[in-house]
Amino acid sequence: MMARPDENSRAQVLALCGGIGGAKLALGLYRTLAPGHLTVAVNTGDDFTHLGLHVSPDIDTVAYTLAGLNDTERGWGLAGESWHFMEALGRLGGETWFQLGDHDLATHVLRTQRLAAGETLSQVTAALAARLGLHGRLLPMSDDPVRTLVDTDEGRLAFQNYFVAQRCRPRVTAISFAGAKEAKVQEDVLALLADGTLAAIVICPSNPYLSVDPMLAIPGLRAALKASPAPVIAVSPIVAGKAVKGPTAKIMEELGLPVSSRAVAEHYGDLLDGFILDDSDAVETARLGVPTVATRTLMETLEDRERLARSVLNFASGLRRHG
Repeated sequence: MMARPDENSRAQVLALCGGIGGAKLALGLYRTLAPGHLTVAVNTGDDFTHLGLHVSPDIDTVAYTLAGLNDTERGWGLAGESWHFMEALGRLGGETWFQLGDHDLATHVLRTQRLAAGETLSQVTAALAARLGLHGRLLPMSDDPVRTLVDTDEGRLAFQNYFVAQRCRPRVTAISFAGAKEAKVQEDVLALLADGTLAAIVICPSNPYLSVDPMLAIPGLRAALKASPAPVIAVSPIVAGKAVKGPTAKIMEELGLPVSSRAVAEHYGDLLDGFILDDSDAVETARLGVPTVATRTLMETLEDRERLARSVLNFASGLRRHG
């Protein structure tokens, strides 16, 4: 059952999103807003070619989450997945460090086939969303390749090697985005930012450094976000000095940053018109220099996701655009 519509349910909203953590809020927005009123622009810096297949982990995580098909216990992939392909691959001596479930594998095979036939990643993603029955728009941040690289005390690593193969163990010294300077922002994202229909732009509580920065590294996106008449609101991924999911806190420490919501807000800087942090960090609200709301940001249940989405929309409706 969808959440009961409120006065903000007809708003047009653009969400910038990474994988698991950001997808939780994206789901709340998806269920709270009227059908067709949410557009999610997704990080593709995590994309890579594996076993000859084009894998888009964040796109798939968001798509499966919005469709209600994600594995909520494991946190990634499809519910009810089987692993016969990986077992057979292992017996043959193939690479098994990156797990591809049997059902999930079909997504990657079809994506690779359609890209090879000349379709853009946007076209392939739209087709996936349609087949899953989604009523919102799901867009890659760009149709051009951008790849996140992590400099560590063990050398430079491609993102999936750092994140999955090395389990985020090496110490991070810098992060860069190969191809970002040459990439173009996905055209529908730019059009939406320019057409004046948006009520809010939401930076989901994804890793700022690994999931949001790849988007902001593409020339023109930050400027388009700032030029849009819609307020930009970020939700902090930090709760009481810890990351809810993933290596955000570890990376912040290794980069010499305080593990705090304030540091996240300062990282986004003048891009923001509003900031939402957890109740446990409410003491920071007076020090951020931007309108701030403290609420429960931990999303353990579906109701939590919808409640936070409503808080974001209500906050946005009362904000004045920077300028």
